[in-house]
Amino acid sequence: MKVGFIGVGIMGRPMAGHLLTGGHEVTVFDVKPLPAELTEKGAIAAKSGKEVAEKSEVIIIMVPNTPDVEAVLFTKGGVAEGLANGKTVVDMSSISPIATKGFAKRVGELGADYVDAPVSGGEVGAKNATLTIMCGGTEEAFNRVKPLFELMGKNITLVGPVGDGQVTKVANQIIVALNIEAVAEALLFASKAGADPAKVRSALMGGFASSKILEVHGERMIKRTFDPGFRIELHQKDLNLALESARALKMSLPNTSTTQELFNAAAAQGGSAWDHSALVRVLETLAQHEVAKKA
Repeated sequence: MKVGFIGVGIMGRPMAGHLLTGGHEVTVFDVKPLPAELTEKGAIAAKSGKEVAEKSEVIIIMVPNTPDVEAVLFTKGGVAEGLANGKTVVDMSSISPIATKGFAKRVGELGADYVDAPVSGGEVGAKNATLTIMCGGTEEAFNRVKPLFELMGKNITLVGPVGDGQVTKVANQIIVALNIEAVAEALLFASKAGADPAKVRSALMGGFASSKILEVHGERMIKRTFDPGFRIELHQKDLNLALESARALKMSLPNTSTTQELFNAAAAQGGSAWDHSALVRVLETLAQHEVAKKA
């Protein structure tokens, strides 16, 4: 298949690499210089989103935020200028569900299909091709691009029509954020009470409190390994999407709001680029105690 890939950063680079390894012809564009590992595998460098779209049957977008997707699609020289009947746009970024529906409508008017397919699993999942991929779109469009998804991920689900993939990703980010906060509170409590947080974590991993967050991020909190990973500023963006959508739906997400304030406090401490597990540092400041330090 002729595939275009726009956005080859921390996540996009290995994802595009898997498509190349899978034997697809991949045309790549990014505002930054293309990684040598992709060009060495045979990636074709493009000079614009328009060129990517002209050369590709499927155009995949993996950029940080809603305005970035809009720019990739609709600015001068963007993807929309190279679209035609039969092409498919796949947005794997994590962006606004409401904006997604608007983008899909505009792309559809140009004769192309649109699938929103945000991912979960972080850099490790991208490198290991084990991403969870949450999709919104028609069944026909989903089935067309599913073989590409299978080269990048393991748990691949068509949730519903366009926008439902982004709704699912927002829900995912709510769960992840609140679990990080819960694990941080628990390990900090255990440490300040005088228990060994590493042994507490080990004990909890065998019980009902066990989770991927406790396994991976609990270890990060204890070992103080806060290099991203998934940056706090990106999780702030995702929780903003949750809270904005909740306002539009006239509903309250009280614990999401509280956790966002803790992320805001981490950013105020200079932590925008920390891994999101470093949320624990804000609670440590409040407690005047650091996880893994003796009480």
